[in-house]
Amino acid sequence: MPTASLLRLHPLPRLQISTRRHLRPSSTTHIPPSLHYPPSIVQRSPRRTAISMSYHAVVPTSERIVAALSYSLPFLNSLHYGRFLFARFPPLGLAIEPLLPLMSAYRSLPYASFVAFFALYLGVVRNPSFGRFVRFNAMQAVVLDVLLALPALLQRIFGMPARGLGFRLLEVGYDVIFVFTAGCFLYGLVSCVLGKTPYLPLVASAADRQL
Repeated sequence: MPTASLLRLHPLPRLQISTRRHLRPSSTTHIPPSLHYPPSIVQRSPRRTAISMSYHAVVPTSERIVAALSYSLPFLNSLHYGRFLFARFPPLGLAIEPLLPLMSAYRSLPYASFVAFFALYLGVVRNPSFGRFVRFNAMQAVVLDVLLALPALLQRIFGMPARGLGFRLLEVGYDVIFVFTAGCFLYGLVSCVLGKTPYLPLVASAADRQL
């Protein structure tokens, strides 16, 4: 039979059935990150390097001294505002007594206040050889000294009352001005000696804009 002969000559190929099962990763199987993401995405995390740095930059001693001495200008110009406090509290006057020779020499020089003001402003604030620490503190002292000149200017315009409510207000104003200036002086002096930047109220923002 021709059909039987064809079957013998050309046997049918055997069907190969793969018994392999597709392995699906279980939730408990640890899969490396490289199997989930392309190689370009998988990156090694950089090593963390501990960097130690100080909060405040170290200020040289010479700059600390110059910055601290800058606050002596407004303080010396504010001593006459403390006349009423010195009269009411004699121990306070005794604490200021060592500065009397310096005050006498300062007052004896003609235009000493103006010369010291411009020397501080032009010689320190506008001097690029000094760092910002010195220039900022000197600028605060300059702004504080300008504020101290305003009450004296108003007093020359309106005069000084001799008695009554006007004299009482003048006395209180003098006390407030001296206490505020003395507090700024001590705060600025101690901060500069320690190498920290003081920020005086009513002064720091104006000084920062000028630099």
